[in-house]
Amino acid sequence: MICVTRLNDKKFILNAEIIRTVEENPDTIITLLSGEHMVVKESMSEVVRKTIEYGRHLRKLTEPT
Repeated sequence: MICVTRLNDKKFILNAEIIRTVEENPDTIITLLSGEHMVVKESMSEVVRKTIEYGRHLRKLTEPT
């Protein structure tokens, strides 16, 4: 799970395993496997970083942050 922020500054937790794509145009749009779109304040690179960190944590390669 990763924490991201909606454009109205409300944070929410997103299951990183259901992300299909992440685009930046200029807002960051996360498309889920269901086809649902989420617009977030974090940059595309930040969402990718958080997703990779989550995957590493699941595989016990790093400590949780």
